[in-house]
Amino acid sequence: RSQSPDASNEHNTLTYCKKKLYIGALFPMSGGWPGGQACLPAAQMALDLVNKRTDILPDYELELIYYDSMCDPGEATKLLYDLLYTEPIKIVLMPGCSSVSTLVAEAARMWNLIVLSYGSSSPALSNRQRFPTFFRTHPSATLHNPTRVQLFQKWKWTKIATIQQTTEVFTSTLDDLEQRVKEAGIEISVRQSFLTDPAVAVKNLKRQDARIIVGLFYETEARKVFCEVYKEKLYGKKYVWFLIGWYADNWFKIKDPSINCTVEQMTEAVEGHVTTEIVMLNPETVRGASNLTSQEFLAQLMSKLGGKNPEETGGFQEAPLAYDAVWALALALNKTVGPLKAKGRRLEDFNYNNKDITAEIYRALNTSSFEGVSGHVVFDAQGSRMAWTLIEQLQGGSYKKIGYFDMTKCNLSWYGNDRWIGSGPPADQTVVIQKFRYLSQKLFVSVSVFAGLGILMGIVCLTFNIYNSNVRYIQNSQPYLNNMTAVGCMMALAAVFPLGIDGLHVRNSQFPVVCQFRLWLLGLGFSLAYGSMFTKIWWVHTVFTKKDEKKDKRKHLEPWKLYATVGALLVIDILSLMIWQIVDPLHITVEKFTKEAPKGDVDQLIEPLLQHCSSEKMNTWLGVVYGYKGLLLLLGIFLAYETKSVSTEKINDHRAVGMAIYNVSVSLFIFFILVPLDILKCALGFFSFHCSSLVGSWLVNWTQRPSGAVVCHNTLISSKNMPGALQCDSARFDGSEVSEPAISNAVQGRRVFQRTGKRGERELPLITGNKRARQFDETGALK
Repeated sequence: RSQSPDASNEHNTLTYCKKKLYIGALFPMSGGWPGGQACLPAAQMALDLVNKRTDILPDYELELIYYDSMCDPGEATKLLYDLLYTEPIKIVLMPGCSSVSTLVAEAARMWNLIVLSYGSSSPALSNRQRFPTFFRTHPSATLHNPTRVQLFQKWKWTKIATIQQTTEVFTSTLDDLEQRVKEAGIEISVRQSFLTDPAVAVKNLKRQDARIIVGLFYETEARKVFCEVYKEKLYGKKYVWFLIGWYADNWFKIKDPSINCTVEQMTEAVEGHVTTEIVMLNPETVRGASNLTSQEFLAQLMSKLGGKNPEETGGFQEAPLAYDAVWALALALNKTVGPLKAKGRRLEDFNYNNKDITAEIYRALNTSSFEGVSGHVVFDAQGSRMAWTLIEQLQGGSYKKIGYFDMTKCNLSWYGNDRWIGSGPPADQTVVIQKFRYLSQKLFVSVSVFAGLGILMGIVCLTFNIYNSNVRYIQNSQPYLNNMTAVGCMMALAAVFPLGIDGLHVRNSQFPVVCQFRLWLLGLGFSLAYGSMFTKIWWVHTVFTKKDEKKDKRKHLEPWKLYATVGALLVIDILSLMIWQIVDPLHITVEKFTKEAPKGDVDQLIEPLLQHCSSEKMNTWLGVVYGYKGLLLLLGIFLAYETKSVSTEKINDHRAVGMAIYNVSVSLFIFFILVPLDILKCALGFFSFHCSSLVGSWLVNWTQRPSGAVVCHNTLISSKNMPGALQCDSARFDGSEVSEPAISNAVQGRRVFQRTGKRGERELPLITGNKRARQFDETGALK
């Protein structure tokens, strides 16, 4: 549209009357990050629009004075000197790279200068004590961390691992992440770092079962890491990697001579990883302070670049940040005009010694809030930009947007199109399922049946013993002690039932009662069963192994002494069990065993748990009980061996008792070897074996006893071969006459031997012949 000469002159007059405010800028046009290639045109676009606006700084014009820092702190030092000591005075400094911004921001406070960066992401720049006048429209690298924490919580992960390249930016980012996850109740279980070769670090991740892994490294090191990841098989449905999102989209397909993995292997290793990237271009169609949408901005920027390929133009992604940095500065300066005028100051009065104007600019920037082409622009307390974070996932070799996170509102916008190799997000560690192991019910029933049969056998023996209590042979075997043995065996066998009861049958609150019941049944059952047998052997040894001058006392065995001995053993057990129960009662204890892998491809481990009875000083109590009863066993074995050749009518089954004591000792030895395997089976084996052996000994002894008294009609005769021989011409067993001699006794010197069928010989008291009938009892002794 044509313009009249008068209008044109008026515009030139207004422009000429505007006062200039100078901005000193460092744009890296080359070097490690040549971001100035796109950021400088974007900043100039913003300046042109600001200067044309009549509602923003109407009395001022912003002018940019810039140099190429080459992203080099040494070069930037020289250029900073030129900016500060060369007219005109600069009201604000705008560096680019993090390394250059660190140098400029630390020195700027000495000249009371505000520093506004458009391309610095180092978390170290968020230190307000070190950089008191620093702001940036490029978010800090730590802005990824709130998004990561949000995703950890969404997928219910409480344990993560990290691997980082040892550079300052990644170290400070990881420190911030560690603090944030700690506040969220998430643990960093593994933390690995490397300088150039990540092989060892990746192996450590595998060895320590890392599943959710945050990787912080540059693109070239990322290829090295994932080549090692492929070799260690640290990928797939069990693993999730979190990477930085500003890598090139095809970073894993780029041929790199520093790795020996193929493109196919790299593509397989990186599949499914998640990236977080700062949103540098507003995804919404919103007209902000510049009255441009993000797409309109891109179109104008492409036009200003002259058709250059965006992927080959440094800083193209960060260009919206440089554009919004100029707008943030213009709006902040515009906001200071009124407060400064009230104080009688103006922006053009700024000099490097004027703190008041610097304070007003700082205050205005600190409260900035507007919609830019990069999104909503607002700064936190450390001067860092708060922005949206884009969340992407590599699906089928290409990145797919799966959500956004707005830190300013703590709002997660989720698309729900995340895809996993397995059925869903993997677990953050191998899932350990605690599973209680209970006794096999088939085994319990089988053992209970055998124990019941043993108890039934004991009842039969006890009934038989009581029913035949008037038989002289039974009377001479001390039947009351035999009854105690039978009752003790039945109690010991009955202990099988509470031994088989576990958490499958009773509640935890009832388990201590079962524990005590087991202890008392086993303890008292042993005391009765073994104590009565021990008493018999003890008194046989005491009475019948005395010296010759005391042999006449053999016939006097008082029964009450036997019962008193068993009672003493029983009292000792009762007192010890009561003290144990009162001082240190048994309670339920859960024992954990080695984890087991289930069948199939399941990311789980089973940790077997076993409930058993225990007390605080279990080993001490068991040592006391085992020591006391072990001494009794050893003493019983010794006494049984010592009395093996003794023959007495007072305790006529002591040989069978001795055999039972041997069996008990062998059973206990086996029990202590096998006790770690299965206490119930061992207990059954011990008690059933020794009780059944005792009953068997009784039966054998009973069947081998003479059926009744032997009556011999004898005469004393002499012969050449056997002088003084006494021979029974006839014999009677239980009143039945036998035609042939049943017993023959030969007198040789002063020794008499009895021979009964095939039963062998035994020595008898000397018999002198008086030609009258003699009667022998069942042991062969003369009545």
